[in-house]
Amino acid sequence: MGTLYITGNPDSDAFLNANGTALLIGMLLDQQVPMEWAFNGPWTLKQRLGHLDAKKIAAMDPTEFLAICLTKPAIHRFPKAMAQRIQGMCAVLAEKYKGKGENMWADVEDGHVLFERLRELPGFGAEKAQIFVALLGKRFDFTPTNWKKAAGVFSDSNPRTVADITSPETLLTVRAWKKAEKAADRDKQSRPLK
Repeated sequence: MGTLYITGNPDSDAFLNANGTALLIGMLLDQQVPMEWAFNGPWTLKQRLGHLDAKKIAAMDPTEFLAICLTKPAIHRFPKAMAQRIQGMCAVLAEKYKGKGENMWADVEDGHVLFERLRELPGFGAEKAQIFVALLGKRFDFTPTNWKKAAGVFSDSNPRTVADITSPETLLTVRAWKKAEKAADRDKQSRPLK
């Protein structure tokens, strides 16, 4: 069980903290929308589908799955692209990890292996993969060898990503950090100003 606080909905947060597939989908959706909206997406899908079974989602007709993602409120600002990525990710989970997100890391002993596995998922670039490794290390106490190296700067104590959110207060701290970085035209990997 994790300690992530993000959506403002206790049921949604509990689902993220207990379900690896939900956590991966939330991370996938965390792009160009508010964090709360992105990470509430898995709960929304579960409510609409009656499940969050990666094998079933991967096998769905893409048009049908897109319609579910488009139902208002839409799952994301770019529902078509994200519907395709979710189905693509679920296909990888179904094929390689017995349909469960948590199986991606269950047997991992080195953080670099987890990073490489994450990079195989649609929509998981290097930075997103690093943040997810940090998220597992900080919020889920999953700390294989080299996890901090694999997570890069996101393993530090500077509150800058979802990996650092455990309460309404820390959510505001991360949001303020992101706003300051955007104003200064820097990215998440920037070091704090001295």
